Amino acid sequence: MWKTATGFPKGFLWGGAIAANQAEGAWNIDGKGPSMADIEILPEHYDRKHVVGFTHTAQQIEEALQDKDGYYPRRHGIDFYHTYKEDLALMKEMGFSCFRTSFNWTRIFPNGDEDLPNEEGLRYYDALLDEMLKNGIEPVMTVSHYEMPVHLITKYKGWYAPEMIDFFVRFCEILFKRYHKKVKYWILLNQINSLGGWGEFASLGMVEDGYEDWESAKYQATHHQFVACAKATKLAHEIDAGMQIGMMLGDDALYPATCRPEDVFANTQRMQMSIYFYSDVLLRGEYPGYALRYFKDHQIQIHAKEEELKLLKEHPADFLSFSYYFTRIVDASQPQPKENPYLETSIWGWATDPLGFRNSLNQYWDRYHVPIFIAENGLGAIDTVIDGHIHDEYRIAYLREHIKAMREAILDGVQVFGYASWGPIDIVSCSQGEMSKRYGYIYVDRDDRGNGSNARIRKDSFTWYQHVIQTNGEEL
Repeated sequence: MWKTATGFPKGFLWGGAIAANQAEGAWNIDGKGPSMADIEILPEHYDRKHVVGFTHTAQQIEEALQDKDGYYPRRHGIDFYHTYKEDLALMKEMGFSCFRTSFNWTRIFPNGDEDLPNEEGLRYYDALLDEMLKNGIEPVMTVSHYEMPVHLITKYKGWYAPEMIDFFVRFCEILFKRYHKKVKYWILLNQINSLGGWGEFASLGMVEDGYEDWESAKYQATHHQFVACAKATKLAHEIDAGMQIGMMLGDDALYPATCRPEDVFANTQRMQMSIYFYSDVLLRGEYPGYALRYFKDHQIQIHAKEEELKLLKEHPADFLSFSYYFTRIVDASQPQPKENPYLETSIWGWATDPLGFRNSLNQYWDRYHVPIFIAENGLGAIDTVIDGHIHDEYRIAYLREHIKAMREAILDGVQVFGYASWGPIDIVSCSQGEMSKRYGYIYVDRDDRGNGSNARIRKDSFTWYQHVIQTNGEEL
C-alpha cells in the first residue's frame, strides 16, 4: 500500500533566519574588514517600494568608506555580535530546532584574498555555533549572504574575476574543516538568482563602471559562482560525506496576467531565466537549452571550460532552499512584472499569497525531487509598542496561512524538512535598510537611525510560534 503524509514529519526543523550583515554590527572590530553591506547608507528620504542602494561605482564605494557623517545601518545591526547569547536563549524559549544565519566573510578574510584567515573572527563563530548547539538548535549556515569584502569588489570586480572561484573555495575550506562536526546543513550563496538592478552588486559584487558588455559580464560572473559552488560541494563531501550542501533561490514566483497565450509564454520565459536557470544548473548539473538560446538571441558571451561543465554535472547540490514572500504577474506587453490586483499588498508593495507558496513548493518538487528547506518567509510590518506589548496579529495571520500552505504541500507529497521564518528577531531590512520594517517575534528597541535601548521584547507572535513548534505545526 502507498504511504501518504499526514502532516509535518517527525524531526521537522522549526526556526528562523537572519543574515550576519543585518544583525551583527561590530563592523570594524576584532580584525573585521569592510564588506559591501557596510557601504550602504540610509538616505534621508526613499520610496519603500524600491530597493535602496546596492548600485555603486568604484568612486562611490571609496566615498562611503571615508564618510564620517552618514548613517550606515548595517554597520550597527542589532549588535547581535555581543547579544547572541540572550537572543539564542529567547529562540530556545520558543522551541527552535534550527537557526539559519551566515558567516560574515570579512570577519574571517578581511580582504578576501588572504592566504590565512583572521583567527579572531573564527573564534566568534566557534562561540556562536557552540551556543546554538548548547541550546539544542541545529545550525543552518549560509557561507555568503551579501557580505563580500569590498577589496574583492574594487580590485577584482567581484565574481566577474575567475580568481573569485579560488577565494570562495578557500573560504569554504576553512569553514568546512573547522565546523563539519557542528554544522550539517550549508547554503553556499544566498539567493543566487538576485539579478535585475540590485543583485549585480549585492550578489555578484559588480560595480556599474568598467565593463564593455554588462549583460555578458554578469552572466560570466554567475558562471564563476556556479563553478565555485560545484567545487565547494565536491570539497565538502570529501571532508565529510554527512555534510548537506544546499543551493538557494529567491522565489520570484510569477503568474500570467491573463490566459492570453502571449502572457502565458512570457511568464514561462521569465520564470526560466529569473529562477529555474540557476537551480537547473546547480541541481541538474548543466546549462538548459532555453538559457543557451537566450544567450544566443541576446548576443551574450560566456567562457566556460569543459572541465568546469564536467564539475557542474558531477557535483550538484544536495538540497534546494528558497525564500518566499510574495508573487507578481507578467503581462507580455510590459517590461517588468507588476502587482496582482487580486491580492492585498503591504506598504512595501509585497503581495500576500499563501497559495502561491504551496504552488512554488509543488513546482520545485516536481522539477527536482530533492529535499527542500524554507530559508526565509515572513511579513515585514510597522509594529507599535503599547504599554510594553506588541500585538502583531497581522504577522500571525500571514505566517499561519503560509504554514498551512506548506503543510498542504507536504500532504501533496513534497518533501520539506525545515522552515526558517524571516526573521525571528527584528533586524535591519535588506531592501531599505530600515529597522522599522520589522519581521521578528522579538522586538528590538532601535529606530531607523539606531536610537533606542536595544532591549528585546516578546511580541504576541512569540507565544503563537512557540505553540506552533510545540505541536509540530498541528495547531496554528
